[in-house]
Amino acid sequence: MQEIIEALDQLEKEKGISKDLIMEAIEKSLNSACEKDFGKDTECSVHMDRETGEIKVFAKKLVVEEVYDSRSEMTLEEARQIDPNYNLDDEVPIEITTRDFGRIAAQKARGIIVQAIKEGERDAVFSHFVNKEKDIITGVVQRYVGNNLSVSLDDRTDTLLNEKEMIPGEYYRRGDRIKLYVVEVKKSQKGFRIVVSRTHPDLVKRLFEREVTEIAEGVVEIKSISREAGSRSKIAVYSHDENVDAVGSCVGMNGARVNAIVDDLYGEKIDIIEWDPDPAVFIEHALSPSKVVSVTIGPDGKSALVVVPDYQLSLAIGKEGQNARLAARLTGFKIDIKSETQAAEMDMDAYYAENYGDVEYDEYYDEDEYPEDVDGAEEFIDEETEYTEEAAEETAPETAEEETAEADDEEAEETEGSGETEDEE
Repeated sequence: MQEIIEALDQLEKEKGISKDLIMEAIEKSLNSACEKDFGKDTECSVHMDRETGEIKVFAKKLVVEEVYDSRSEMTLEEARQIDPNYNLDDEVPIEITTRDFGRIAAQKARGIIVQAIKEGERDAVFSHFVNKEKDIITGVVQRYVGNNLSVSLDDRTDTLLNEKEMIPGEYYRRGDRIKLYVVEVKKSQKGFRIVVSRTHPDLVKRLFEREVTEIAEGVVEIKSISREAGSRSKIAVYSHDENVDAVGSCVGMNGARVNAIVDDLYGEKIDIIEWDPDPAVFIEHALSPSKVVSVTIGPDGKSALVVVPDYQLSLAIGKEGQNARLAARLTGFKIDIKSETQAAEMDMDAYYAENYGDVEYDEYYDEDEYPEDVDGAEEFIDEETEYTEEAAEETAPETAEEETAEADDEEAEETEGSGETEDEE
């Protein structure tokens, strides 16, 4: 029986299937075989020694005067040959061996064991990937299934990367290794399903946690992330140690750390900004690379009026409103951007009446009265911002000099790469 124990140990090591689970399946299968051969009315008991692998099977027989079913009954004389103290109507445990089982019973027992091994293997794989939930795994591209992508996670497990979870513009070839974010692992009728994504904002977060030692150690904290997959991401970081530069840690020497993440995301631009507990300062940072003249937090504590130089209005809004949209998601504030000229011409009383109802504008209003906590900024998604491409065109610089200045700003942003984009004043 030692060979059985060694085989089960090997199975547990190679496939991660619990040895106890298989032993329980063997006991169940032998009990099923007993019922097949001796009838369901026969009470059987099976025990497999966990150390030696020795199996003992007992079937109880009833002591009767006249035997009608030899599989479940025995005479008083036969019982007293085993123990002289037995009497009529006593139950006598009779030890039997697997050689006593018929062919059909043995096949049924084998089927139960095989099924238990398959279920054990599936449960082991499920447990492995459940532990990977909300984390990154690496897969190998196999083939396209329609518009979806089949990805092998290991030699036993494949998953489908849904078209909606692919980064726009990316093309994958067979054998490519790609990093995936495990959104969810859930059981289904056919086993279990692993839901993966390349567009989830937390993919960027996990990549930074792997690449930046200070984040992994908790010295630098990622406060919030906003992302438009395949195009641009903004990430707000904060250092709990005044001697550690949060942005510099994420950028790395010569941009090595952030560039490694950009490579994993196939060139997606990443703006790393410093988080600040003062929402006005945080919003100013979030609108980088644009310069900001002033930030006024609205009385609702969820909106802000931002004034930028005339020549940087288009840069602050971004192409098709992207920069303003990402900043709004990052900070959790609804951001209204105006140029200095527009702000000077505004009727603030009318503006407040339109946006805040009965609240009157007070130019001396104290910003400290309003909440500074912007945790959970990822939940704020202002899909319908008023910073559209049309608005950008209306406020675009009118002179060649202003256009040149804006172009120089954008060129400087590209030159700085995907690192810190906060302007130093």
